[in-house]
Amino acid sequence: MFDALKVKNDCVLWIRDFFQKNGDGCNAVVGISGGKDSSVAAALCVEALGKDRVIGVLMPQGEQHDIDKAYMLVNHLGIKHYEINIKSAVEDILNAFPKDLEPTAQTVQNIPPRIRMTTLYAVSQSCNGRVCNTCNLSEDWVGYSTRYGDSVGDFSPMSNLTVTEVKEIGHLLGLPAELVEKTPIDGLCGKTDEENLGFTYAELDVYIRTGEIANEKTKELIDKKHRMNLFKLQLMPSFIPE
Repeated sequence: MFDALKVKNDCVLWIRDFFQKNGDGCNAVVGISGGKDSSVAAALCVEALGKDRVIGVLMPQGEQHDIDKAYMLVNHLGIKHYEINIKSAVEDILNAFPKDLEPTAQTVQNIPPRIRMTTLYAVSQSCNGRVCNTCNLSEDWVGYSTRYGDSVGDFSPMSNLTVTEVKEIGHLLGLPAELVEKTPIDGLCGKTDEENLGFTYAELDVYIRTGEIANEKTKELIDKKHRMNLFKLQLMPSFIPE
């Protein structure tokens, strides 16, 4: 049975240990979307390091309809934060494409998260920081992240926790329920995570932890996504001369 209190406390100690070994006195830099993952990640860092060593970065692309949730989080935690709009950066890249090279829909969707990661590292290097990865195990399991975008960072407190477990920790940390239970939307095409995936996180989380799943077609879909996206979790292959 998942012990949210023990896992939360262990994770806080792990974050402290990471910073002692990899930048004693540095700040944790967290991209803030207003969803459960960035909220829980930021709250864990606050408990581990104190609010004065956690910096939130809000990165809307033009108008963000739910940016109020991001501000709710940084105000709730009392952390320093910056808003950096990435709209012009994304447009500049797309406008620079030569006329004979048409960006695919996937290209257009994945440029923003890569720009956001560039922005996070720019902020981090400007304020003695370390970038916090906010992915969870459920998303990583089926490759629901952008390679070299939201899939990376300097430390990852939740990559071995399912969505269900992250939510439990979020409630335990005293975060507003509307942030912890906020319907996850990818921020790329306007659909919810579960609409894009074709199954619910509840189904996925049970399958990850127990191997049990009722629908065989859903099992096949999860297994296929897992196989196809394993490369995202592995180091870049490199040639080793004999």
